[in-house]
Amino acid sequence: MVMVASRLAKRLDYYGLRHYGDYYALATGPDFPDEFQMLVNTLTTNETYFFREPKHFEFFRENILKPWRGERFRAWSAASSTGEEAYSLAMVTAETLGARNWEIFASDLSTRVLDAARAGVYLMDRLQHMDNRLLEKYCLKGVRAQEGYFRVHPKLRNRVSFDQVNLMQPLPASLGKFEVIFLRNVLIYFDQDTKKQVVERLISVLRPGGYFFISHSESLHRVTEQLELITPSIYRKP
Repeated sequence: MVMVASRLAKRLDYYGLRHYGDYYALATGPDFPDEFQMLVNTLTTNETYFFREPKHFEFFRENILKPWRGERFRAWSAASSTGEEAYSLAMVTAETLGARNWEIFASDLSTRVLDAARAGVYLMDRLQHMDNRLLEKYCLKGVRAQEGYFRVHPKLRNRVSFDQVNLMQPLPASLGKFEVIFLRNVLIYFDQDTKKQVVERLISVLRPGGYFFISHSESLHRVTEQLELITPSIYRKP
C-alpha cells in the first residue's frame, strides 16, 4: 500500500486532490477519459531484462524450436513489459527457424511500456545474459549522444508485434492461436481465483501440444488441471 500511495501522490497533486478515493472517482469517471490509463501506467511494475531466466530460452530452443515442423510458428509474451522478453524470444527463434514463417506477439496492460517496446531502444546494462554474438547480429549500438544505448535491429523488430491486452478480460477474437505462451512474473500478483481465470483464459488460445512458461518463483499447483508439468515452471497442453 505504501508503494501504491507513493506512486499515485503525483497524480493527486496534479489535480489538487487530497484523498485517494477522490482520485479514483476521477480516474474512473467520464470527465477525464485518459486518466484511467494513466492510473494503470503509474501502478504497473515493469522490471525485466534480456534473457531473464536463461534456462527457459535453452528449453525453448532445444525442445520446441529445433523439432518444429509446422507451417507457422507463433509465440506470445503475455506480459511483455518494455519488450526484452519478446525480443529475446525473437532472437532465439530467428537463430533456429531462420526465414521460416514465424512471429512473436507481445502484450501488456500499460501503454507506456508498449511504446517503449515498439521503439526497441535499451540501455546496455540490460544485456547481462545476452550472448555477444546475438548483440552484434541483432542490435545496433548507439554512438555519440546515444552511447550506452542500443536499438533492436529492424529485421527483428519486424517479426515482433505489440498490442494492449487486459488478461483480466475476455481475449480479443483476433488474437489467434499460439504454440508457446510466456506468462512470467505475473501470477505472483493475483489471488488463487484470479490466477485460475487468467491461466485458463490463456490456455484457450494455446494449441494442443503447446507449451506454457511461468517464472521459476511461481507454480500452477491447484490453479489448473488443463496443463501437464514438464519441468518446474514449464507446462504443456495435452
